[in-house]
Amino acid sequence: MTSYISLPMYSANIDERLRIIAGKCTACGALAYPQRPVCIECGNDTFEDTPLSGDGTLYTFSVVNGGGAPSEFDDEQIMTGDVLCGVVELAEGPRVMVRLADADPETLEIGMKVKAVVRRLYDQEGILRYGAKFVPVT
Repeated sequence: MTSYISLPMYSANIDERLRIIAGKCTACGALAYPQRPVCIECGNDTFEDTPLSGDGTLYTFSVVNGGGAPSEFDDEQIMTGDVLCGVVELAEGPRVMVRLADADPETLEIGMKVKAVVRRLYDQEGILRYGAKFVPVT
């Protein structure tokens, strides 16, 4: 089974993903990244676009191997092997599920500093999809 994302849906939030734009609730100030239609803290439905730094701390991580990733990552797994995923606590507060890059799983450490970079995510319908991946700060 694949996680199909249509080109219009992908395009609708590309700015949010490539520039790491959170939604800041206009009622309570809570940050939501990725943005949501309703604030999980207070139920408000109005947000201000708020750029995030892309800096964070690795909260946890996992190595997805043996074809365990969604099918859109099949080509990547064939070419590169394991897919690294993790949870990053952004400097501004939200914890987010992310893809990790430029890292050997043996050298990853919970608590290490990471930063967002724009990278290729996958190819769907012949179109390369880009988004943020997180890399260790050196």
